[in-house]
Amino acid sequence: MIDLSIPRPTAPLADAAVRLGIRIGIAPVALVPLLPGRAFAGPAAPVTHLGSVDVLLETIDDAPPGAVLVVDNGGRHDEACVGDLMLLEAAMAGMRGAVIWGRHRDTAQLREIGLPLFSLGAHPFGPRRVPPAGRAMRSAFLDGVPVTGDDWIVADDDGVLVIGPERRDELVEVAARIQTVEGAQSDRMRGGASLRRQLDFAEYRRRQALDPELTLRRYLQDTGGAIET
Repeated sequence: MIDLSIPRPTAPLADAAVRLGIRIGIAPVALVPLLPGRAFAGPAAPVTHLGSVDVLLETIDDAPPGAVLVVDNGGRHDEACVGDLMLLEAAMAGMRGAVIWGRHRDTAQLREIGLPLFSLGAHPFGPRRVPPAGRAMRSAFLDGVPVTGDDWIVADDDGVLVIGPERRDELVEVAARIQTVEGAQSDRMRGGASLRRQLDFAEYRRRQALDPELTLRRYLQDTGGAIET
């Protein structure tokens, strides 16, 4: 059984999804990390923000161990929907990170708390609208990308992925193999063997001259080579 709680780079996961034909969600690229270099992963604990903290506290209270708080505030730029108290509470509950489709505040305190966070940036005001009554909505949308409690969140400096339950283990296994291959290629390059040499790029160009429709991807498949980008 693969330990999905271990943060894995998003790039090989994305490459594996393309290779396997698995659709995974990608959060809006406008979301940026407050603490670059702090990757995190865990089961999604999504909630739609209703203007008050009660739904956030309920979500944290009910979240599984090592979860990632995902808050949908509609991408609003006129308010912050989380601050130091909510994210300190999330950290104390053992959550691994937070993804906010909206803005945060208390930036200096959040850096001290150290819980990794993606958001649209900072805003000094909290919600000023009248909080509507209603039960917590245990789902979220990240600019149209749905997130439910069945999803897994993986985040690093390249972005945030939303991975559904279907074929998740297979996806992670293939991503791990891609990462291993590319890591070995990188090590050989640092030892002086260029990528073109490793892939026998000269032979590829010779064959392509004879067959202009030959792609590098097909050549590598035929010869047992590998590269993703």
